Amino acid sequence: MRFASLGSGSKGNATVVRTDETCIVIDCGFSLKETERRLQRLQLQGHDIDAILLTHEHGDHARGIGPLARKYDIPVWTTRGTIEKAGLGKLSAYNFIDVHESFSIGQLDVQPYPVPHDAREPCQFVFRHKGKRFGMLTDAGMGTQHIESQLTGCDALLLECNHDPEMLADGPYPPSLKQRVASSQGHLSNVQAAELLSKLDCSHLKYLVAAHLSEQNNDPILARQALAEVLDCDDEWIIVADQDDGLDWCEI
Repeated sequence: MRFASLGSGSKGNATVVRTDETCIVIDCGFSLKETERRLQRLQLQGHDIDAILLTHEHGDHARGIGPLARKYDIPVWTTRGTIEKAGLGKLSAYNFIDVHESFSIGQLDVQPYPVPHDAREPCQFVFRHKGKRFGMLTDAGMGTQHIESQLTGCDALLLECNHDPEMLADGPYPPSLKQRVASSQGHLSNVQAAELLSKLDCSHLKYLVAAHLSEQNNDPILARQALAEVLDCDDEWIIVADQDDGLDWCEI
Protein backbone atom coordinates (compact mmCIF):
# COMPACT_ATOMS: atom_id res chain seq x y z
CA MET A 1 0.00 0.00 0.00
CA ARG A 2 1.19 3.49 -0.92
CA PHE A 3 -0.10 6.94 -0.11
CA ALA A 4 0.64 10.47 -1.30
CA SER A 5 -0.79 13.97 -1.08
CA LEU A 6 -1.74 16.23 -3.98
CA GLY A 7 -1.66 19.16 -1.55
CA SER A 8 -2.62 19.89 2.04
CA GLY A 9 -3.79 23.16 3.57
CA SER A 10 -6.57 25.74 3.55
CA LYS A 11 -6.30 26.27 -0.24
CA GLY A 12 -7.02 22.65 -1.11
CA ASN A 13 -6.61 19.07 0.06
CA ALA A 14 -6.42 15.68 -1.63
CA THR A 15 -4.81 12.40 -0.58
CA VAL A 16 -4.24 9.30 -2.70
CA VAL A 17 -4.07 5.72 -1.43
CA ARG A 18 -3.34 2.84 -3.76
CA THR A 19 -2.35 -0.78 -4.08
CA ASP A 20 -1.33 -2.70 -7.19
CA GLU A 21 -4.99 -2.92 -8.29
CA THR A 22 -6.90 -0.18 -6.44
CA CYS A 23 -6.54 3.61 -6.36
CA ILE A 24 -8.63 5.90 -4.13
CA VAL A 25 -8.62 9.69 -3.79
CA ILE A 26 -9.70 11.15 -0.46
CA ASP A 27 -11.11 14.69 -0.83
CA CYS A 28 -10.44 17.03 -3.73
CA GLY A 29 -10.27 20.74 -3.05
CA PHE A 30 -8.64 21.73 -6.34
CA SER A 31 -10.01 22.65 -9.76
CA LEU A 32 -10.21 19.85 -12.31
CA LYS A 33 -7.27 21.21 -14.29
CA GLU A 34 -5.15 21.57 -11.17
CA THR A 35 -6.13 18.12 -9.91
CA GLU A 36 -5.12 16.55 -13.21
CA ARG A 37 -1.79 18.39 -13.10
CA ARG A 38 -1.09 17.21 -9.58
CA LEU A 39 -2.10 13.62 -10.42
CA GLN A 40 0.38 13.63 -13.29
CA ARG A 41 3.09 14.50 -10.79
CA LEU A 42 2.37 11.09 -9.24
CA GLN A 43 2.20 9.38 -12.66
CA LEU A 44 -1.58 9.06 -12.37
CA GLN A 45 -4.53 10.02 -14.55
CA GLY A 46 -8.19 10.42 -13.70
CA HIS A 47 -9.00 7.06 -15.32
CA ASP A 48 -6.75 5.36 -12.76
CA ILE A 49 -9.03 6.36 -9.86
CA ASP A 50 -11.50 3.72 -8.69
CA ALA A 51 -13.29 5.78 -6.05
CA ILE A 52 -13.40 9.17 -4.36
CA LEU A 53 -13.99 9.46 -0.61
CA LEU A 54 -15.15 12.77 0.85
CA THR A 55 -14.57 13.57 4.52
CA HIS A 56 -16.85 16.63 4.72
CA GLU A 57 -18.38 19.44 2.69
CA HIS A 58 -15.97 22.36 3.23
CA GLY A 59 -14.67 23.80 -0.03
CA ASP A 60 -10.98 23.07 0.54
CA HIS A 61 -11.93 19.39 0.56
CA ALA A 62 -14.99 19.22 -1.70
CA ARG A 63 -14.89 21.85 -4.43
CA GLY A 64 -13.22 19.58 -7.00
CA ILE A 65 -15.17 16.39 -6.28
CA GLY A 66 -18.03 16.92 -8.74
CA PRO A 67 -15.97 17.87 -11.82
CA LEU A 68 -13.47 15.04 -11.25
CA ALA A 69 -16.16 12.43 -10.62
CA ARG A 70 -18.24 13.47 -13.64
CA LYS A 71 -15.38 13.62 -16.15
CA TYR A 72 -14.00 10.21 -15.25
CA ASP A 73 -17.23 8.54 -14.08
CA ILE A 74 -15.84 7.85 -10.60
CA PRO A 75 -18.17 6.75 -7.76
CA VAL A 76 -18.18 8.94 -4.64
CA TRP A 77 -18.35 7.61 -1.08
CA THR A 78 -19.39 9.88 1.78
CA THR A 79 -21.91 10.31 4.58
CA ARG A 80 -25.53 11.31 4.01
CA GLY A 81 -24.98 14.50 5.98
CA THR A 82 -22.09 15.51 3.75
CA ILE A 83 -24.06 14.82 0.56
CA GLU A 84 -26.86 17.06 1.83
CA LYS A 85 -24.46 19.99 2.32
CA ALA A 86 -21.76 19.53 -0.30
CA GLY A 87 -23.74 20.51 -3.42
CA LEU A 88 -21.83 18.12 -5.66
CA GLY A 89 -24.43 18.11 -8.42
CA LYS A 90 -25.44 15.07 -10.44
CA LEU A 91 -23.03 12.15 -10.16
CA SER A 92 -23.14 8.67 -11.65
CA ALA A 93 -22.93 6.94 -8.26
CA TYR A 94 -23.22 7.85 -4.60
CA ASN A 95 -22.28 5.36 -1.90
CA PHE A 96 -23.35 6.31 1.59
CA ILE A 97 -20.98 5.71 4.48
CA ASP A 98 -21.98 4.61 7.97
CA VAL A 99 -19.16 6.07 10.07
CA HIS A 100 -19.20 3.02 12.36
CA GLU A 101 -19.08 0.34 9.67
CA SER A 102 -16.08 -0.70 7.59
CA PHE A 103 -16.29 -1.47 3.87
CA SER A 104 -14.04 -2.50 1.01
CA ILE A 105 -13.10 -0.88 -2.28
CA GLY A 106 -11.10 -3.29 -4.39
CA GLN A 107 -8.06 -4.40 -2.40
CA LEU A 108 -8.48 -1.73 0.27
CA ASP A 109 -10.40 -2.18 3.50
CA VAL A 110 -11.73 1.16 4.73
CA GLN A 111 -12.70 2.02 8.31
CA PRO A 112 -14.44 5.39 8.61
CA TYR A 113 -14.80 7.10 11.96
CA PRO A 114 -16.53 10.30 13.15
CA VAL A 115 -14.60 13.41 14.15
CA PRO A 116 -15.58 16.66 15.94
CA HIS A 117 -15.64 19.40 13.28
CA ASP A 118 -18.06 22.14 12.28
CA ALA A 119 -19.57 20.21 9.37
CA ARG A 120 -22.78 18.21 8.95
CA GLU A 121 -21.44 14.65 9.31
CA PRO A 122 -17.63 14.66 9.01
CA CYS A 123 -15.48 11.58 9.13
CA GLN A 124 -11.92 10.40 8.61
CA PHE A 125 -10.49 7.05 7.53
CA VAL A 126 -8.11 4.22 8.30
CA PHE A 127 -7.06 2.05 5.34
CA ARG A 128 -5.84 -1.53 5.58
CA HIS A 129 -4.14 -3.80 3.08
CA LYS A 130 -2.20 -7.00 3.74
CA GLY A 131 -2.01 -6.29 7.46
CA LYS A 132 -0.69 -2.72 7.10
CA ARG A 133 -2.71 0.29 8.29
CA PHE A 134 -2.64 3.91 7.15
CA GLY A 135 -4.61 6.36 9.32
CA MET A 136 -5.77 9.87 8.43
CA LEU A 137 -6.90 12.63 10.80
CA THR A 138 -7.45 16.22 9.73
CA ASP A 139 -10.22 18.74 10.36
CA ALA A 140 -10.87 17.74 13.95
CA GLY A 141 -11.20 20.18 16.81
CA MET A 142 -9.91 17.79 19.45
CA GLY A 143 -8.85 14.23 20.06
CA THR A 144 -11.28 11.70 21.50
CA GLN A 145 -10.98 8.20 22.92
CA HIS A 146 -12.68 6.85 19.81
CA ILE A 147 -10.16 8.60 17.55
CA GLU A 148 -7.35 7.16 19.65
CA SER A 149 -8.81 3.66 19.32
CA GLN A 150 -8.92 4.00 15.52
CA LEU A 151 -5.41 5.39 15.03
CA THR A 152 -3.40 3.42 17.55
CA GLY A 153 -0.96 0.93 16.09
CA CYS A 154 -0.93 2.36 12.55
CA ASP A 155 2.03 1.79 10.24
CA ALA A 156 1.65 5.29 8.78
CA LEU A 157 -0.25 8.30 10.02
CA LEU A 158 -1.27 11.59 8.42
CA LEU A 159 -2.04 13.93 11.30
CA GLU A 160 -3.36 17.47 11.33
CA CYS A 161 -1.07 20.12 12.77
CA ASN A 162 -3.12 23.13 11.74
CA HIS A 163 -1.81 25.92 13.93
CA ASP A 164 0.53 27.06 16.63
CA PRO A 165 -1.67 28.53 19.41
CA GLU A 166 0.51 31.63 19.91
CA MET A 167 0.75 32.34 16.19
CA LEU A 168 -3.02 32.00 15.87
CA ALA A 169 -3.62 34.35 18.80
CA ASP A 170 -1.22 36.97 17.43
CA GLY A 171 -2.07 36.45 13.77
CA PRO A 172 -4.22 38.32 11.22
CA TYR A 173 -7.45 36.33 11.54
CA PRO A 174 -10.49 38.19 12.92
CA PRO A 175 -11.52 37.15 16.46
CA SER A 176 -14.49 35.09 15.26
CA LEU A 177 -12.30 33.00 12.95
CA LYS A 178 -9.63 32.56 15.61
CA GLN A 179 -12.31 31.27 17.95
CA ARG A 180 -13.64 28.86 15.34
CA VAL A 181 -10.21 27.44 14.49
CA ALA A 182 -9.28 26.92 18.15
CA SER A 183 -12.65 25.50 19.19
CA SER A 184 -13.49 21.86 19.87
CA GLN A 185 -15.16 21.81 16.45
CA GLY A 186 -12.24 23.46 14.66
CA HIS A 187 -8.71 22.25 13.91
CA LEU A 188 -5.96 20.50 15.85
CA SER A 189 -3.05 22.64 16.98
CA ASN A 190 0.51 21.33 17.13
CA VAL A 191 0.06 20.87 20.87
CA GLN A 192 -3.18 18.91 20.47
CA ALA A 193 -1.71 16.73 17.74
CA ALA A 194 1.28 15.92 19.92
CA GLU A 195 -0.97 15.12 22.87
CA LEU A 196 -3.03 12.74 20.73
CA LEU A 197 0.10 11.12 19.35
CA SER A 198 1.38 10.51 22.87
CA LYS A 199 -1.67 8.33 23.56
CA LEU A 200 -1.15 6.05 20.56
CA ASP A 201 0.86 2.89 20.10
CA CYS A 202 3.50 4.13 17.67
CA SER A 203 5.68 1.03 17.74
CA HIS A 204 4.80 0.14 14.13
CA LEU A 205 4.99 3.69 12.80
CA LYS A 206 7.05 3.96 9.61
CA TYR A 207 5.79 7.36 8.44
CA LEU A 208 4.35 10.31 10.33
CA VAL A 209 3.05 13.15 8.17
CA ALA A 210 2.10 16.55 9.57
CA ALA A 211 -0.79 17.86 7.45
CA HIS A 212 -3.22 20.73 6.94
CA LEU A 213 -0.73 23.32 8.23
CA SER A 214 -2.00 26.89 8.19
CA GLU A 215 0.22 29.17 6.12
CA GLN A 216 -0.60 32.14 8.38
CA ASN A 217 -0.71 30.45 11.77
CA ASN A 218 1.92 27.74 11.73
CA ASP A 219 5.46 26.91 10.73
CA PRO A 220 6.67 23.45 9.60
CA ILE A 221 9.56 23.74 12.07
CA LEU A 222 7.15 24.10 15.00
CA ALA A 223 4.94 21.23 13.82
CA ARG A 224 7.91 18.93 13.42
CA GLN A 225 9.29 19.87 16.83
CA ALA A 226 6.00 19.16 18.59
CA LEU A 227 5.61 15.69 17.08
CA ALA A 228 9.29 14.74 17.27
CA GLU A 229 9.35 15.49 21.00
CA VAL A 230 6.67 12.86 21.57
CA LEU A 231 8.46 10.22 19.52
CA ASP A 232 11.93 11.22 20.76
CA CYS A 233 13.14 11.32 17.16
CA ASP A 234 14.96 13.76 14.91
CA ASP A 235 12.73 16.59 13.71
CA GLU A 236 13.57 15.83 10.09
CA TRP A 237 12.06 12.34 10.39
CA ILE A 238 8.63 14.01 10.52
CA ILE A 239 7.29 14.62 7.00
CA VAL A 240 5.24 17.73 6.19
CA ALA A 241 2.55 17.59 3.49
CA ASP A 242 2.94 20.85 1.60
CA GLN A 243 0.15 23.00 0.19
CA ASP A 244 1.83 23.45 -3.20
CA ASP A 245 3.93 20.32 -3.61
CA GLY A 246 1.90 17.83 -1.59
CA LEU A 247 3.76 14.67 -0.67
CA ASP A 248 5.40 12.08 -2.91
CA TRP A 249 4.62 8.38 -2.59
CA CYS A 250 5.27 6.68 0.74
CA GLU A 251 5.07 2.89 0.80
CA ILE A 252 4.19 0.64 3.74
